[in-house]
Amino acid sequence: MAQARQGAAKRGFAAMDRAKQRAIASKGGQSVPSEKRSFSRDPELAAEAGRKGGQSVAPQARSFSQNRELAAEAGRKGGEARSGAQPPEGGPVEGG
Repeated sequence: MAQARQGAAKRGFAAMDRAKQRAIASKGGQSVPSEKRSFSRDPELAAEAGRKGGQSVAPQARSFSQNRELAAEAGRKGGEARSGAQPPEGGPVEGG
């Protein structure tokens, strides 16, 4: 009679350390040229997908609706990433 597994051991991808998992996963994203990624060609499609994703989460569970500082920080990071700008030497600008 076959014995049931008590605690399933991690195998394959799940058994790898986080750094190796991330390296492998990033290669999947890099395998498609940026001009063929639908969100890079259509910002409205990306925005719509983001809205849908946000609407699928209960309002009380939305971290940005509960924490305005977190939302502001994410917005700043997104703007910097999009423009290629670096944050000022003294850190983020207050009162923005």
